[in-house]
Amino acid sequence: MVVVDRTGGGMSFQEKRAWVYAVIGLCVPVVYFAVIFVRAGGGDVTRTAYVVPMLVAIGGAVVLNIAAEVVAGIAAGREAGLKDERDRQIGRLGEYVGFYVMSVLALVPLGLAMGEAAHFWIAHTLYLAFVLAALASAVTKIVAYRRGL
Repeated sequence: MVVVDRTGGGMSFQEKRAWVYAVIGLCVPVVYFAVIFVRAGGGDVTRTAYVVPMLVAIGGAVVLNIAAEVVAGIAAGREAGLKDERDRQIGRLGEYVGFYVMSVLALVPLGLAMGEAAHFWIAHTLYLAFVLAALASAVTKIVAYRRGL
């Protein structure tokens, strides 16, 4: 087991990553939905071309998170690779919460598909489920770091 010295009172690398993940997980979808609503121009939003912007948003979020991981890892130096048991427990808790949020929210697009709703709504409720699961995971980790586990 690796013990990380956090006597300096600062944030651990893993907590910083949770914050960055939350910010990216919030900002990218906000920009995406703004683009979609602007493209709709007050008309029928279901007729808006959303596939390419959604793929760009998903890919952009992945690339931003990878880039943030690399930059944070370089800035953190040796601390970037260190995890103690608390980090592992908090990471596991965050992933469990994200999994359960996704599992429950995935029922909405499933129901829409069964009801033969427009692809637009199915795709967007599924995207929103992924976004909310990621945010729930990140927020759970942040709260666990701030309040203790």
